[in-house]
Amino acid sequence: MGLIQAAVGAIGGTLADQWKDFHTVPDHLPPTAALFSAVPRGSNAGRGSNVRGSENIITNGSKIIVPEGYGLLLFQDGKITGFASEAGAYEWRSDDLNSQSIFAGGGVMEALVRQSWERFKFGGQPGSQQIAIFVSLKELPDNRFGTQSEIYWDDRYLNAQVGAVTRGSYTIKIVDPIRFVKNFVPATYLQPGQVFDFTDMDNAAASQLFNEVVGSLAPAFSRYTNDPEKGNRITRIQQDSVGFARSLSEAVEEAYQWQSDRGLVIAKSTIVSIEYDENTRELLKTVQRADALMGARGNSNLQASVAQGMQSAGETGGAAGMMGIGMASGMMGGIGGLQQPVAPAAPAAEDPIAKLKKAKEMLDLGLITQGDYDALKAKALGL
Repeated sequence: MGLIQAAVGAIGGTLADQWKDFHTVPDHLPPTAALFSAVPRGSNAGRGSNVRGSENIITNGSKIIVPEGYGLLLFQDGKITGFASEAGAYEWRSDDLNSQSIFAGGGVMEALVRQSWERFKFGGQPGSQQIAIFVSLKELPDNRFGTQSEIYWDDRYLNAQVGAVTRGSYTIKIVDPIRFVKNFVPATYLQPGQVFDFTDMDNAAASQLFNEVVGSLAPAFSRYTNDPEKGNRITRIQQDSVGFARSLSEAVEEAYQWQSDRGLVIAKSTIVSIEYDENTRELLKTVQRADALMGARGNSNLQASVAQGMQSAGETGGAAGMMGIGMASGMMGGIGGLQQPVAPAAPAAEDPIAKLKKAKEMLDLGLITQGDYDALKAKALGL
């Protein structure tokens, strides 16, 4: 009985697989899908009758439509046999016996009898597997990360180790589909009807990527804040999605070889929030105050403070208060290169009696004449 059923199944399956197929993207596909099999359109708007073909056989002459932003991987018995990276319509061609069709130029004996005999050996099923799988070449969004406790990194701008709880999201891009499939995608997802989605929490491979990103956050923050091109400023990170994504991608590559082993990169990232620990918040306040006292802005702040102090001293302390302000200003002049402008002192008036004594001594020593002395005497006395 089993042999008779196998024979019937072999003949019926062979006839059904003679029809050419039209393969395209499946319906209701999530926007974050990275990898999924092409599906045949046996009928469309009530037209078409090829609805009984085998899932794992593609008939020669069948067309596969590749939409923009996607690539197409072809598999024959588990092995990658072709890849198309350009959008358009492609026609399936294979030397496999199961792909032969009377509608694609194969003879009736070759296309029907030989296929039936081969399928009879496998219980009526085709002894081969052919799959067309689409792979997304776009940026795949909504990959989220977050830390439950503080992560710590060395910050050159703050010149200290800082800590924060952070969360955000990033986009993943498949840059090498063949390497991605060969080295990373589980065999479960290389079957008809399966969808590989990075955001699927039931996807163990995707969860592994999430854990690796979280493990790379501290090195990524350190790379960013210690990069002179970024100004070593952690405060810029939330406005620089591409810059931080590059730092995160480099950290992930260094630790887990995403691009070199798996054909993946982090294209963009967004920091939704950064909550610094208490020590870091106090340190940021101190550094911000120091920044405010640097350069021309700091000099203006100091002069305004001195002016305010002089006004207060005049209102409360009189001359003593003014003297204290003067001493403070002199001391502050040596801090940070900030200088308080000081008016030059007027030269002291010369004593006329001392001047005449000096002139008389010069006369007695014979250094000047009596006439010179008399002239100096008249000038000193205002005569």
